[in-house]
Amino acid sequence: MAAAPRSCDCFVSLPPGSRDDHVIFGKNSDRPRDEVQEVVCYPPASHPPGSSVECTYIQIPQAEHTHGVVLSRPAWLWGAEMGANDQGVCVGNEAIFTREPISDGEALLGMDLVRLGLERGASARAALAVITGLLEEHGQGGPCKETPEPFSYHNSFMLVDRNEAWVLETAGRLWVAQRVAEGVKNISNQLTIGTEISAEHPELRAVAQAQGWWDGEGEFSFSQVFSLENPPVRMEMAKTRYRGGTALLQQHNGSVTAEVMMSILRDKPSGICMDSEGFCTTSSMVSILPRDPSLPCIHFFTATPDPSRSIFKPFVFSECMGPMQRVASPQYGLDDPARKQPRFQSQVDRRHDLYKAHQTSLTNMDTSQNKGSAVYDILRDLESQCLADILAMLRGEMPGEELGDLFFDCVDAEIKFYQ
Repeated sequence: MAAAPRSCDCFVSLPPGSRDDHVIFGKNSDRPRDEVQEVVCYPPASHPPGSSVECTYIQIPQAEHTHGVVLSRPAWLWGAEMGANDQGVCVGNEAIFTREPISDGEALLGMDLVRLGLERGASARAALAVITGLLEEHGQGGPCKETPEPFSYHNSFMLVDRNEAWVLETAGRLWVAQRVAEGVKNISNQLTIGTEISAEHPELRAVAQAQGWWDGEGEFSFSQVFSLENPPVRMEMAKTRYRGGTALLQQHNGSVTAEVMMSILRDKPSGICMDSEGFCTTSSMVSILPRDPSLPCIHFFTATPDPSRSIFKPFVFSECMGPMQRVASPQYGLDDPARKQPRFQSQVDRRHDLYKAHQTSLTNMDTSQNKGSAVYDILRDLESQCLADILAMLRGEMPGEELGDLFFDCVDAEIKFYQ
């Protein structure tokens, strides 16, 4: 039997790919099974001129203003694998490997760049400029797992707002970007940008020529020139998963909704929802970005592993964003092994309240099928009803309700059902 593909995926549907006049974004985060993902939010903030910000491994100059953000991230690091800001921008990242060597030094993680793009970019295009500028200045690198075993990679990104999407693929400090104006698109752990290049690093082609990867004649295909001749086995296996995601998007092209996107993230036959060889889908996100700027953007997070057995809960930015205590992991400050040298020589308990309750529920599902399934069926019905009410509100069929506390109410209700 062939080994299961291990990777993560980002998806977007822009009209006319979407059934309504909405942009739909979706992402699964696949990480080592024991890495807890938390959901955190930070309000907009102003910072003194000349101040700095401590990212996962390095310190960089801080922006004078940062947007409010909601992030889903491995709890040990500063950045995030996916998230959104209060300007209606969503960003997710993927691990990729190219001909450009991976630096041994510590720099910005791709997950740091996700957060920085969201904090500083008021649109997908602006977030693209933020990420590429920081990439060129500081580079990317450093351990990407909470284990002593070194594991580093380069990154691709999907950046989405109410009007357009961008795919950004990187190789060290080099990069190339493709604009997506309509229809459906997915990315995974491989290069997807060929000759359809919308923007690029000014030295990209010169470097490729100097390395002997491109002869300088004919059309320039980034994926052809920069792909490894012998990629890691796990990346080769991920091609099947990427093709499966493309097929699912095409199957629903013209009728994609948030519910459809959730079903894609829950799809096990394709490997998109995965659980194999120490890796699993550790958290998931779906966003509705209405083209109408008067309507709010709705962001759904599971904050728990395995979307096929997790519930998507809606988050809406409000002026009174409180701490997300029940889905935020404990903080260990200077005693955190991720902050010490040598890093990750000891583990700490990063489980948050929802994670603990969900894990207990999964055990019940496995040992007492009737009890576990009954609770999950009720929660899925509540998820469906919540989603239907939100869509009716966006269509103007129901009066707008105060949505700022909805995520917290859903988390509390989910924990009570598990208990």
